[in-house]
Amino acid sequence: MAESVLKTKGLNKTYFGKVNTPVLFDINIEIERGSFTALIGPSGSGKSTLLNCLGLLDPQTSGEIVFDGKSIISQNVNELADFRNANIGFIFQFHYLLPEFTAYENILIPCWIRNGKPSPEIEKEALRIMDRIGVLKLKDKLTSEISGGQQQRVSIARALINKPKLIFADEPTGNLDRDSGGTVLDLMAELNKENNITMVMVTHDREVALRADYIYELVDGKICKYLEVKKTGKAGAAKAIEERACDFK
Repeated sequence: MAESVLKTKGLNKTYFGKVNTPVLFDINIEIERGSFTALIGPSGSGKSTLLNCLGLLDPQTSGEIVFDGKSIISQNVNELADFRNANIGFIFQFHYLLPEFTAYENILIPCWIRNGKPSPEIEKEALRIMDRIGVLKLKDKLTSEISGGQQQRVSIARALINKPKLIFADEPTGNLDRDSGGTVLDLMAELNKENNITMVMVTHDREVALRADYIYELVDGKICKYLEVKKTGKAGAAKAIEERACDFK
């Protein structure tokens, strides 16, 4: 694999309570800079938990996360929030846009959080991104007044505004119809190639996963398979996904 932007070393995650629930076991993965990586697996396999750990939304119980060659060792909530806002973008199944704000205002929120009032240059960049992804005409509309597909496009623009090194997407088309979902996926793939933005997507849809450069399959909280679609081709990757045998690592 070429230069990595993110890697884990022996990552484990357990939720503690009346009954302790181990979810992730000794996860070792590497995300190539500029690549599109898919995380797949059955419901309950730990995909979203892994994404939350990688995105520093939920701390791992043990193991190491290395971002851009530096180990993430801080557990300070504010420091991690600042780091995420500067380096990571998120796109979720539900867009989490603020309905009382316009599409344009929602896109600028990460900038407000990071630096206060956005500069004229940032405002211009927001308009450029909106134009690129086809929502400029919605600039002054409240997000409660636009369609689901349009809302998801706005959430993509919001994820891009701080020029993140990595974008995490958790089932980003799960609430969309097939046509709208396909359009959003096409857009994300185009942005990945055009801007060399690294993308990691959780998906239950294997057809979506086959759009990726690399695929990790999780089963019972462990890495079951790792596929390089560039090497196997889509047909080979599809065949490997269908095979039930796992090579647990």
